[in-house]
Amino acid sequence: MVKQKMVLKVSMEDPKRRSKALQIATRFIGVISASLEGDRIVVVGEGVDSIELTTALRKRMSYAELISVAPVEAKKEESKQPEAKIVQSAVPLPYHNFTVLPPYPYFTQDYTYDPYRIFY
Repeated sequence: MVKQKMVLKVSMEDPKRRSKALQIATRFIGVISASLEGDRIVVVGEGVDSIELTTALRKRMSYAELISVAPVEAKKEESKQPEAKIVQSAVPLPYHNFTVLPPYPYFTQDYTYDPYRIFY
């Protein structure tokens, strides 16, 4: 799958509607990030259906417009020069001959329900 960047214009007058729009956008499976840029929501995701996202925003926010859908280009790494590696010698740890103690006692609980059982 290819990462996509979707830009949606949504009517958001107050902070409550902004957070509601972000919650709707981030609930979709495959959404990697969602951010606000003025009255627009920028959603980056992999395998997200832009039409379903726009429809869900229209249903709950009363106005949503899909402005653009574009693939996200992977950042190309420039050729890096190999850095000098510092080699550290392993320091031997001291050996201690501790006596082995028996394990701590543990308790189990019976999770069966018995209404006539009396607990003290």
